[in-house]
Amino acid sequence: MQITELKNVFEAIKAEAGKVLVGLDEPFELLAVALFSNGHVLLEGVPGTAKTLMAKTLAFMVDAKFTRVQFTPDLMPSDILGTSVFDMSTSRFYLKKGPIFTQLLLADEINRAPAKTQSALLEAMEEKQVNLEGERHVLDAPFMVIATQNPIEYEGTYPLPEAQLDRFMFKVLVPYSPPAVEVEILRRTHQGFDAHNIESSGIKKVISAAQVVEMRKLIHGVTVEDGILNYIAAINAASRRSPDLLLGASARAATHVLAAAKTFAAMQGRDFVTPDDVKYVIPSVFRHRVLLKPEAEIEGLDADAVISRVLAQVEVPR
Repeated sequence: MQITELKNVFEAIKAEAGKVLVGLDEPFELLAVALFSNGHVLLEGVPGTAKTLMAKTLAFMVDAKFTRVQFTPDLMPSDILGTSVFDMSTSRFYLKKGPIFTQLLLADEINRAPAKTQSALLEAMEEKQVNLEGERHVLDAPFMVIATQNPIEYEGTYPLPEAQLDRFMFKVLVPYSPPAVEVEILRRTHQGFDAHNIESSGIKKVISAAQVVEMRKLIHGVTVEDGILNYIAAINAASRRSPDLLLGASARAATHVLAAAKTFAAMQGRDFVTPDDVKYVIPSVFRHRVLLKPEAEIEGLDADAVISRVLAQVEVPR
């Protein structure tokens, strides 16, 4: 497979997803970009906006092992990672693996678990491995965490620490569906669609998990000119100078922009990155990393509005 042929794969993935998902083209596309960029995603939206369904659909189409964990205040790190259990018959300890030993992990309502449990994901997300009882366990590739959180209800939640937020390539917003989309959802439900049994929709697997890893290697070879690298660095620097921000984008943000832009270019059937590819992924990469000043919030600005201001200040390379 050549880089320019990857467009057909992505088009097939989007077409199959359309059998299950309605009106979620951009959020799902960003999920796919993150998967093929070796990144993780934080989905933010109120309950009932198909966040779990998107994750299940993506895992099904790439034939990846899928595990869902409901995060709660009493969830312990061992509930995610696993623990050593003594086997009476052999008089030996063995590892009882936790749900993190999967390929696509859905961490549902991640901000409901305490910081210690949230931090249990850090090594796995960054290093793709888990250390238990002094032993290193490599996670199966491709490994991806899709975490969800409710932006409205904060009682009984533990905000994610900055270090963990920075591990997520994207923060993707999942809004309410417009009326026309809700009508289509109702129509499909009336016709028998079951979100708990997506196979009944006729959806088909598109590629294997092993092919995802191979496609990542191809995407790594997408051409990026120095002008694009300078453009990404200039946007990062502008975010740190912004009068609306207390905290600008990190160096890791720049590397995530680069990786995501290369994947998005491949999705369009190109083997080179353009400034528009960078502009497309910037909001999702930046919105959970920048910190607004109180004056900007009083002015009614949100992260996306400030990011737009930052982008407008940076000259686009030709």
